[in-house]
Amino acid sequence: CGAELRSLPRGCGKLPVGSARLWYIGALGARVICDNIPGLVNKQRQLCQRYPDIMQSVGEGAKEWIRECQHQFRHHRWNCSTLDRDHTVFGRVMLRSSREAAFVYAISSAGVVYAITRACSQGDLKVCSCDPLKRGRSKDERGEFDWGGCSDNINYGIRFAKAFVDAKEKKVKDARALMNLHNNRCGRMAVKRFLKLECKCHGVSGSCTLRTCWLAMSDFRKTGDYLRKKYNGAIQVTMNQDGTGFTVANKNFRKPTKTDLVYFENSPDYCVMDKSAGSLGTAGRVCSKASRGTDGCEVMCCGRGYDTTRVTRVTKCECKFHWCCAVRCKECEDTVDVHTCKAPKRAEWLDQT
Repeated sequence: CGAELRSLPRGCGKLPVGSARLWYIGALGARVICDNIPGLVNKQRQLCQRYPDIMQSVGEGAKEWIRECQHQFRHHRWNCSTLDRDHTVFGRVMLRSSREAAFVYAISSAGVVYAITRACSQGDLKVCSCDPLKRGRSKDERGEFDWGGCSDNINYGIRFAKAFVDAKEKKVKDARALMNLHNNRCGRMAVKRFLKLECKCHGVSGSCTLRTCWLAMSDFRKTGDYLRKKYNGAIQVTMNQDGTGFTVANKNFRKPTKTDLVYFENSPDYCVMDKSAGSLGTAGRVCSKASRGTDGCEVMCCGRGYDTTRVTRVTKCECKFHWCCAVRCKECEDTVDVHTCKAPKRAEWLDQT
């Protein structure tokens, strides 16, 4: 459900059912709202009604994982675009069992864990707070320390995300549901992978003879970077004969582990608009003339060429600090060339729509 994507009422924005559309529940009756959200299965609706404050936190966190997805793919043909006039956030790209769909399920599931865990630690939720198990003394490679502060309750975030996000996939037992469940788990565990031990020293002149420590989540960017690497190494699979797991589609590749993203279908090239595949095409996308990577004009524009426009930008420059206490800058004009991908020939575009 982390990537079951439908529209919100006008004015509410577009966010995924399983991870984000519920931020406005606090303003209205939970039962009324939850009963009228399309796409929720019974278990999700029950959780929605029972924990409206959690749903609100999840909705606010959705903006974060969508931004992270768009950051990770900002230099690629598929750039995690949201569609303002489509009934989904990412359009029909989610209907194909591609590696892009695998990434979206993983990053959205991770976003749910992150948002709930953060809300627990901040005291925003009635049902959870700091990790109750992090009490007493423990030790690491530097020696013994006392648990103190507020350790992020990651296990609660994982449990709720699993119950809510996975509920839809468990209701329909088919190959795509199995793929979604696997990638959801990858996303959840990616957040836990980057828990870090933070400590405060006590003692004479900061001698650190005593330490008070707590576990904290790292910035969500680390989770995004990690899942982006998993996207690069995603493994194409098929269902095994008894329908309980995967086998690799290419026998020359290794079997997927629990930390690997998996997918069934090859991705389109995303070069031209193809409504059936959810491809927006790259016409009009900004590219780098000098780069030979995925953001370079040759790759981004799929060999169609690019247009160059000279634009003048106004930026702040020669900033100086004035006592006390202001920073004053000049405005400088800079003329640069902006390169954008040419549109495909009309006949070529019509073939894909």
